[in-house]
Amino acid sequence: MGFYFFLFVGWILLDIQVLELCEAGITSSYVRKTDLDIDMPLDSDVFRVPPGYNAPQQVHITQGDREGKGVIVSWITADEPGSSTVLYWAENSELIYHADGTVLTYKYYNYTSGFIHHCTIKGLEYDTKYYYEVGIGNTTRQFWFITPPKVGPDVPYTFGLIGDLGQTYDSNTTVTHYQMSPAKGQTVLYVGDLSYADNYPYHNNIRWDTWGRFIERSAAYQPWIWTAGNHELDFVPKIGEPKPFKPYTHRYFVPYRASDSTSPLWYSIRRASTHIIVMSSYSAFGKYTPQYKWFTSELPRVNRSETPWLIVLMHCPMYSSYETHYMEGETMRVMYEPWLVKYKVDVVFAGHVHAYERSERISNIKYDIVNGRCTPVNDESAPVYITIGDGGNLEGLATKMTQPQPKYSAYREASFGHGIFDVKNRTHAYFSWNRNQDGVAVEADSLWFHNRYWKSMEKPSVAVL
Repeated sequence: MGFYFFLFVGWILLDIQVLELCEAGITSSYVRKTDLDIDMPLDSDVFRVPPGYNAPQQVHITQGDREGKGVIVSWITADEPGSSTVLYWAENSELIYHADGTVLTYKYYNYTSGFIHHCTIKGLEYDTKYYYEVGIGNTTRQFWFITPPKVGPDVPYTFGLIGDLGQTYDSNTTVTHYQMSPAKGQTVLYVGDLSYADNYPYHNNIRWDTWGRFIERSAAYQPWIWTAGNHELDFVPKIGEPKPFKPYTHRYFVPYRASDSTSPLWYSIRRASTHIIVMSSYSAFGKYTPQYKWFTSELPRVNRSETPWLIVLMHCPMYSSYETHYMEGETMRVMYEPWLVKYKVDVVFAGHVHAYERSERISNIKYDIVNGRCTPVNDESAPVYITIGDGGNLEGLATKMTQPQPKYSAYREASFGHGIFDVKNRTHAYFSWNRNQDGVAVEADSLWFHNRYWKSMEKPSVAVL
């Protein structure tokens, strides 16, 4: 009897310990190297210039319209403008189409860019594999992409999540892991900080070129949905560069006009069963600014019966329990969190902090510095906040965390990696995070999402007597 009593008490204590652990969240005990990373040298094979005179390089694509029937193809030629025309054709079709684009250049301090081409292909068929060709003469290059299925509430689709990538050896591992993932991401949601060229003297834009060649192996074959971060600012008046975001906005076009945005730094797209809103943490976002007016008018336009999953991308996290960049997103949180809760945003992905963290569903919209109500509370209408600024850049990991771990923090770990957001249908999606040190199929953290919009629409069952 005494044995069973102690066994029973032991199970109770174990349950209490587990409950306390869940309430406090998990701080991973995984130990990884903490040395600062270095960028791969300029002669690395991943930066290799394609052979041939004036060969197209740094090829990348993104969504080119609101619904997913368009693609923006971008590339650079180094020696002369060449052709801005894209040839494209559907798989198993003999019909070859062409679309004409534009070419531009820019100067930054003592750097002059190559010839940057952008071409929008419109009117594509949904869920179709297309091949496309850029370049002329003996220096043409051929790639392919697959358009998404038609927008609809039960359309499954898989996104990759990458942020703060840079171009170190760890960055290379991150991209390799993502490409080899059994989850097979179809589009990358990129949460800002691309090349880290601004970490070099005079913001050496050669490192924008190497980064473009580095990501081509993925970004030429599936859309990367771009978000601007602080490392895209490139605002240096003292060297004669007073225009922010110059290299970024010249190199990475987005379909912002399709969502009635006035700036490429904030916009939205619909893809499969998702509505994705991109925000700019480093542009004016206060009340009555263009970004605020656009965002607050965009949310009411979201049709959850067609796109039940509502995703927001930004660079600076609104919630983070790391010491690095601590509370930098607080002003934006105060401005926008009530909107995120009101419209039941499912998940907010951010970067900036070079680590991984996932929150509980919490909000702090009742914050009041006078009455002391300033602690986040559980809120089923609130998003899950996921920080995934762990791509692998040369600034290294953010290893210092606030203690104790706040209750809103469900899981945190200072490791490089990538995420997968796998939409199953209108009611369920699955998120997983993979650290670089593990095998590509190993999930270090994961969460099933139950869509709150559809959950709120479900009618309770009535017993029949």
